[in-house]
Amino acid sequence: MPNAVTTETLTDDLRRLGVQEGDTLMIHASLRAIGRLRDGPRSLLDALEAAVGDDGTLLMILGAEIEHDWVNRLPEPERLSLLADTPPFDPATAPVFHEVGHFAELFRRREGTLVTGNPSGRFGARGHLAQELLADAPWHDYYGPGSPLDRLCRAGGRILRMGANLDTTTVLHFAEYRAEVPAKRRVRRHYRCMGAHGPETRAVDCLDDEVGIVDWPGEDYFAVILREYLASGRARQGRVGLAQSELIEASDLVEFGMQWMNARFGSLQGAQA
Repeated sequence: MPNAVTTETLTDDLRRLGVQEGDTLMIHASLRAIGRLRDGPRSLLDALEAAVGDDGTLLMILGAEIEHDWVNRLPEPERLSLLADTPPFDPATAPVFHEVGHFAELFRRREGTLVTGNPSGRFGARGHLAQELLADAPWHDYYGPGSPLDRLCRAGGRILRMGANLDTTTVLHFAEYRAEVPAKRRVRRHYRCMGAHGPETRAVDCLDDEVGIVDWPGEDYFAVILREYLASGRARQGRVGLAQSELIEASDLVEFGMQWMNARFGSLQGAQA
């Protein structure tokens, strides 16, 4: 395939961007932005594994395609009866949420990838710290304290974005939990899951990670936060393949996002009161 991007080229690009052996990275990638890959999407995963080496770790948000998720658009009292005879969600086999993309599905399917069991916030990880990042992940508030996002920050992990949309930086959900904002919006979702004694319907309670924790006019505030963060010069920037890419300290972005929310959401809610 002429002019195709190879695993070796991608590995070199990752090194120039600042990825090091032993890194713990949360990955956000657009295959389309990276360009034509000689060996398909596996070229990128092979390059990432080569760049972080045997002592490195890769983390992704997977989400899940769940056929019965439509019930969560209905009023809560109507959901339980509709879910009573629904086949349970299987975290080991459910495809990734379609908006996450094809690369995440390849990541999930590669032998050795571990996944969490939460239907709303399913993570996948592989490598040295995979078990440490995912073990006993919280069922409720799965992006909050004790979550893989919290553990990523505590481990000194970094965010690697390769051509991803500005509004898709998952670690900012952890900033939502840490922000000192009154009356954060919360949601409850219901899923059919496999319990210790067979299928059961379980609720998941969390901050509203779909619409946002407050009413915010205009562009998605994750995109606004990331754009301002990148403008501050605190990220390493370059290209991986053809994709504009960023390497970001996870804890630093969370701190920046938390302070941004504290400064804007409190006054916004006061004006709406």
